Amino acid sequence: MKKVRRLILTRTVDTRWINDIYFNRLFDNTGLQIYFGGSSSGKSVFLAQRCVIDICRGGRNYLCIRNVKRYVKVSIFNEIVKVITFLQLQKAFKINWTDLTITCINGYQILFVGLDDVEKVKSITPVLGVITDIWVEEATEISETDITQLEKRLRGISESNVSKRITLSFNPIMKTHHLFVKYFGNWQDGQKILKTDKMLVLKTTYKDNKFLTLQDVQRLENETDKYYHDVYTLGNWGVLGNLIFKNWEVKDLSKEMVIVGDKEVCILDTFDNYKNGQDFGFSSDPAATVRTHYDKKNKTIYVIDELYEREMTNDVLAKNLKTMIGNEYIVCDSAEPKSITELRLLGIKALGAKKGKDSIDFGIDWLQRQKIIIHTKCQNFKNEIAQFKWKEDKDGNVMKVPVDKNNHLIDALRYCYEDEMTYRQMTAVKGF
Repeated sequence: MKKVRRLILTRTVDTRWINDIYFNRLFDNTGLQIYFGGSSSGKSVFLAQRCVIDICRGGRNYLCIRNVKRYVKVSIFNEIVKVITFLQLQKAFKINWTDLTITCINGYQILFVGLDDVEKVKSITPVLGVITDIWVEEATEISETDITQLEKRLRGISESNVSKRITLSFNPIMKTHHLFVKYFGNWQDGQKILKTDKMLVLKTTYKDNKFLTLQDVQRLENETDKYYHDVYTLGNWGVLGNLIFKNWEVKDLSKEMVIVGDKEVCILDTFDNYKNGQDFGFSSDPAATVRTHYDKKNKTIYVIDELYEREMTNDVLAKNLKTMIGNEYIVCDSAEPKSITELRLLGIKALGAKKGKDSIDFGIDWLQRQKIIIHTKCQNFKNEIAQFKWKEDKDGNVMKVPVDKNNHLIDALRYCYEDEMTYRQMTAVKGF
């Protein structure tokens, strides 16, 4: 407990485990704070470190948010737990993996929620004091209205009389995004920090992270696509042209009602033509599963569920698939026959994708001629389709070759619609 007492009684923090560029922001009380920039810049790790330090010192309660609840545990929650473990403060915190709460021995808490759980966002309250800090991770995923509502959530005087803060962290994506329009009007190219009485903006890149390996650095520096290099290597707001898919929209299908007979029912309850696809991955790439319904008459694909997770073994994947798709077939990347065989042995009706010559081009062309409606809970699918683009040559001319990056769910979507694209019916795997 001595470490906790030191954090409570003094502002002295060991600089060795915090990146230099962030250190002066540990006790910054600016009301709105924006941390953005390239991949592997350490911004999320720093904010997790600051969160733990603040809770240990007392007077602050954190509400940590992502757009979709299911991704809270595998991202922001795990990041904070790692910091607690690294600092050997496990005995100072009670970590509730079910309710997604972390409580310090001094009574102050870190609470976690997804914006798709609206009622919980409205009602969530710490056991001691009030919410003083809201941290929104991957803030580009949420709407401008959501941010406005979160700002309202912080109104009022905190019992501990500390300043209230909302912190947004993200990779910058596109200049058309509402965050750029709202907060970056005075931002200049090449600028690292913008500070006013009410707002702090800090841009960081991999060069600000002293804890990266040489392999991490090379991976970012060797990025050849201009957009991905600008955004994820250099941390700049991107200009995204040559998008492949523009035939999609996002809807909350759980609130979409249709008339069946003389009754009004949720559209999800009317789906029966399910198509499931699987792209395999483990460490650098995620295992990506997509579950859809196809309205063939209206040429409309409904993306209704997804699985998107790294370092997931096939036995764990099979368990998740049983919950997601039950006894239905799923079409998998045939490049991993061993994984397909393992899924079959674990009770999953796994088929290998046929692929074939020009299957990628043909598949993309077919999908472009459909309407794609994405359930709000499928955040990763939305992220992929919004940035899926054609390559450009050295002169900026568009090539009809997709950028093979961050397209795992889109690949899975192609696999599960092969039978529709080729007008062949898939046959059941022997033994099922």
